[in-house]
Amino acid sequence: MSPSKLSKIENARLAPSATDVDRVLSAIGVSDEVKAEYTDAARAWATEAAAWRLLKRVGVHKGQQAAKALEAQMSTLQLFQPALVPGLLQTPEYIRAVLKRHDLSEDALARTISGRLERQAVLYDSAKSLQFIITEPVLRWRIVPPQMMAAQLDRITSLSRLPHVDIRVVPLAIQQQDIANHAFVIRDGRMVTIETVHAEVVVTDPRDVDLYVEKFNGFASVALSNEKLHIFLEGIRDDFLRERETG
Repeated sequence: MSPSKLSKIENARLAPSATDVDRVLSAIGVSDEVKAEYTDAARAWATEAAAWRLLKRVGVHKGQQAAKALEAQMSTLQLFQPALVPGLLQTPEYIRAVLKRHDLSEDALARTISGRLERQAVLYDSAKSLQFIITEPVLRWRIVPPQMMAAQLDRITSLSRLPHVDIRVVPLAIQQQDIANHAFVIRDGRMVTIETVHAEVVVTDPRDVDLYVEKFNGFASVALSNEKLHIFLEGIRDDFLRERETG
């Protein structure tokens, strides 16, 4: 957290988010009793939303900086994504295609792409446990040309071989007991962020967080991993490459 932001919170010129409260309390190491008191007060707001239009106004790249700060502090990440390749796994070409939807200036686009690529350094921190679950349609969604999709699949395969990175895919052919409603990220089992069309929602109430942990574990139990995953990814990748050759 920047000194200027902390100063604004201390002087009541900026209302702290649930994430801010958690970070400050963890940083100063308060007693469990004091932490419970303040977190209970913060949870009076239970769920908070930061509109994308506000983030765009201050600079979308700052959202990447905030995410990077959170990822630096966390020990575990559990990410479920039924729509797009997760940002931490994206190639530069895929990142550009995703961000171009937001009508950014070329400078803002370049800075945001750079910020997301810098965030990806967390993938190589072996002290962290990173788990990703993707649904099969994500791998077939044509947001970039076939050859770029093939390269994106190669990157996912490569990253899945890192010992502390667990990437799984839920195939369409498997009978499901749950619904892939929307993407969500669980950090350290105590905070969930959800990206909607208009905003990012943060959930910190343990009862609600547990719902997402249960949902994540359910999909993890039926998803492909390790060698089965690699064979599956190779098949989709080869489909894209054949399409390029015959196009």
